[in-house]
Amino acid sequence: MPMPAPDFSWHFTPGNRFEEEGGQAGTMSVIPAGELWLPTGRVVACDPFVSLGTGESEPFTAEVPPGRYRVECAVATITERDEEPADDEPPHLRIAAARLLIKDTPPVAWEIAHQAGQDPASLADDEFFAYGVDAGTGCFYDAACDESFPDCVGDKGPLWDAFDAGDDAGLGPHTITAPDTGHNLIAFMSGWGDGAYPTWVGRDTDGDVTCFVTDFFVVPSQDERSAG
Repeated sequence: MPMPAPDFSWHFTPGNRFEEEGGQAGTMSVIPAGELWLPTGRVVACDPFVSLGTGESEPFTAEVPPGRYRVECAVATITERDEEPADDEPPHLRIAAARLLIKDTPPVAWEIAHQAGQDPASLADDEFFAYGVDAGTGCFYDAACDESFPDCVGDKGPLWDAFDAGDDAGLGPHTITAPDTGHNLIAFMSGWGDGAYPTWVGRDTDGDVTCFVTDFFVVPSQDERSAG
């Protein structure tokens, strides 16, 4: 079985604070990321600068009713413990997790999101399925939208322009919409940058999907963090 899911309610509770042995501390906030259209209900998560439009990213096996759903990001404001940031310095922000909300009911069970052909039962206790990030960015979109953004991979196009628009733009989130189809995607910085990041599926007492959450490993585990 894969490693257990974190307590994501902690990540998405504004004001929660963690401290790390290295001297850094983080304070959580939540920012809305917009509304994602899922015309088929088949969710894809990937690094859009690498995989979007290439056919490389398969949707997760967990499907939801087609519709429009909110996305939000848990953001950690990082500071050095016991040090006040200078007034002229911008806050150090990292996106700790991104959540696609399907239902308002709280999840009571979690499973690792996986693609067809992947078997969660094959994972060891410390293993997980994940998507690789090579451009410091993650996203959510519907599988039907993959070919709607042919000019987003690489160092040009509307996605690149959004992240390069200003001092705060590199964090995201950003919504990019294809003008001819209305398909959209929502993209955001992937925690500390490149790596491999798992997505989790939350389900309610009826077994329905309530959310998808990608963890960017900014928040320490419950055993490692301490209250500020």
